[in-house]
Amino acid sequence: MKQTKRIPMPVRYGINLVLTLALWGVLAAMIASGVITNYWNGVLITIGINVILAVSLNIATGYLGQLPLGHAGFMAVGAYAGGIFMKATPLGALLKAGETGAAVPWIILALLIAGLTAGVFGLIIGIPALRLKGDYLAIITLGFGEIIRVVLTNVDSVLGFKFTYGAAGLKQIPKITSFNLVFLCVALTILIIHMVMKSKHGRAILSIRENQIAAESVGINTTYYKVAAFVLSAVFAGVAGCLYAGYLGSLVPSSFKFMKSIEILVMVVLGGMGSMLGSVIAASVLTVISELLRSVGDYRMVFYALLLVLMMIFRPKGLMGTYDFSMSRLLEKLINRGKAKPVPSAAEGEEAQRDE
Repeated sequence: MKQTKRIPMPVRYGINLVLTLALWGVLAAMIASGVITNYWNGVLITIGINVILAVSLNIATGYLGQLPLGHAGFMAVGAYAGGIFMKATPLGALLKAGETGAAVPWIILALLIAGLTAGVFGLIIGIPALRLKGDYLAIITLGFGEIIRVVLTNVDSVLGFKFTYGAAGLKQIPKITSFNLVFLCVALTILIIHMVMKSKHGRAILSIRENQIAAESVGINTTYYKVAAFVLSAVFAGVAGCLYAGYLGSLVPSSFKFMKSIEILVMVVLGGMGSMLGSVIAASVLTVISELLRSVGDYRMVFYALLLVLMMIFRPKGLMGTYDFSMSRLLEKLINRGKAKPVPSAAEGEEAQRDE
């Protein structure tokens, strides 16, 4: 019996890095040569922002097994935190002067502040909300999301000075968001979520989804991991919000209504709850379709509804289910084709699970 070969973990990450750089190189070259126009470059940026929102919500819905409906609220918090910070810094002047290198630290700081602020709100909301589950959790997170939007609209009248600029909108935000920045944020988001979910902490989160009572019986602190997953989801939503603010250059609270949370949830459900690849595909396809249907306005939501109904009828688990593609696994299958796979020991089995 021939021994099957496994690709070492450093080589796996090396393969993924090469493929990521290759994809970035192709897209960047197409943008530079004009094959991808400015309009479609903007669509690519929007796709990247939606991918971050979808894969981050997938932490709470697909991996944790909960149903929060306030993701747009965390996006709004991150957008306004990042936008207010960027307006208060010399970032705009640096970008106008063409000093991109000097602007990079401010951009990184804005993304961090946006993510951390959204994470704090996720912690505040998550501690009481995650004591509930199912429909009750959906209702309470929906309420918190709407509260955030209403506060952003009316907080100036309470404070007595201009802070979020209310319904008039926060304007003149430095436009920091580019294809390269969004691509880097998407890659880092996917990498961090992948590493977390393949760690022992990720296994604990998955165990709560499968059976919370069984998880508690083996000593897993379910409250801690539920809140941690919820906060991590909120952090990346905040980063996406900051990128959104830096792309548009202005913000209005009405952009973060309940339907925005539903749009993100639809991406996750259509892609498959628990599949990161599914979230990426669904976010990309639905963003492109939304752009193509922009001429019909809000009627495009009818298309979303029909698509969701058809998917639930013919593919209830979503496009990809819980499957995640792995180039390393595919290469291992090609390398070991025709070889009998020996039954692994318990230790080897655990190591294999961590590697996948």
